[in-house]
Amino acid sequence: MSHVLPLANGLRTDHPVPGLPFIDDSHLPLDEGPEAIEAVGRHEASGMWGRWDKNRAGGGWRAFTTDPINHTLGWAVRHHPELGRTVLLVRDNDTSSLHTQWAEPLLFRAGGYWWDGATWYRPGQVWDPVAQEHERRKARLAVTVSAADMLDGRADPARAYLGKVATFDPDAARPDNWLDHLALWAARRQERDGALELERCVVDLSSPELTGAQLIGAPEMAELGGITASTLRAYISRGNSEVPLPQAVVGGRDQWARTVVQDWVEARQRSYEGVGEAMSAGDRDSLSPGAAEVRDRFAADFQHALFDRPDVRKRWVLRHRNKESVTEVANELSWSVAASLDRIIPTQDLGQVVQGAVLRDLGDYAEEAKEKGAWFLLNLTPSVGKMLVWFIRHFPGEAYAAIGEIQRQAHSTWGVPAADTLRVLRRDLSLDSGKLTDQQRETYFALLEPHEDTD
Repeated sequence: MSHVLPLANGLRTDHPVPGLPFIDDSHLPLDEGPEAIEAVGRHEASGMWGRWDKNRAGGGWRAFTTDPINHTLGWAVRHHPELGRTVLLVRDNDTSSLHTQWAEPLLFRAGGYWWDGATWYRPGQVWDPVAQEHERRKARLAVTVSAADMLDGRADPARAYLGKVATFDPDAARPDNWLDHLALWAARRQERDGALELERCVVDLSSPELTGAQLIGAPEMAELGGITASTLRAYISRGNSEVPLPQAVVGGRDQWARTVVQDWVEARQRSYEGVGEAMSAGDRDSLSPGAAEVRDRFAADFQHALFDRPDVRKRWVLRHRNKESVTEVANELSWSVAASLDRIIPTQDLGQVVQGAVLRDLGDYAEEAKEKGAWFLLNLTPSVGKMLVWFIRHFPGEAYAAIGEIQRQAHSTWGVPAADTLRVLRRDLSLDSGKLTDQQRETYFALLEPHEDTD
């Protein structure tokens, strides 16, 4: 989820964003369809752009355009045939990225929580290699909050105002009396034909995940992620897209839902770097088990070559040198070899070869296993199993990606559930004793397990 934040609501939106001011959008052809909105941005004036596309799910369309009055701002519009329309004023540079994200979600709230018209989900962070998209994790006990829920008769539209895009200041403070502004918006809706009832105008969500007790700050988030607070702040300042948006700002400080942070931690663990760290040899060099083995082998070779052979030693060893010093040199040389494995071996090509070999083996048994409904009949030949073990031990990150692709292709080709493919691989790799320890195998395959939503 990239850091795209709406700046303001449009006046004719059916789903206002809580806290954001309302801006007059009457100069836009919102009721004339997506082509008309796109045409506004396709003006000959430089610095303008517009586009529209059909939505992937649920029907309807989405469109965006540079504002014709203020070219630093843009309008993003999403229309659903039954659930209404959302109009947002954003920075013009953010229109295209928001347009891409809006292909399926209907609404975004609370720093990336999204609604598909029926269910609220947390921000997508953990990648599903089978579905080729982020896992959908439901917000627990989420309740949709409508405009009718928020308007209790005490709000006064006379205390609100309607902003103008020409004078809109993106950095201005949000209105404190936002319910008055919502009341003004509701009053203006009476002028629209066919407008949704206030009970169907979604404003926000409520979930135990978003209560104050479940929000944490940057220091605790960094601790859970195994990094320093300064490192996290550096990620945020650089706009690192892997850091989720905060769910709230309390006292001027960003706050995250603990569940969102836990998903972020899991995503980091499942990344190339995280998998490599989990599978490290556990020594000072943080090498993979296979790389550490290469280092140790070359250290012995270098030790023998540099010191144990008198005919070689006498050519370079000075009197003040000793065996301990040579051992240090040998260790440095061997580490260089082990750390350069990816330059010695074509890992990308090797991953394709291993992936193809595993799928070929599975394909030999797939039809029978499918017919009998017994996926445990799938098997790997010993040589392919040994090669996969070697790949995991030496290049755990690349092997992680290859196994994810194996799961995806086995599912799309034969209908094998991802968990069953993983179970077969774990079973057959356990036969190659002495290469992967039980602990290494359990740690590695735990990172590959499909997520099971318990809600």
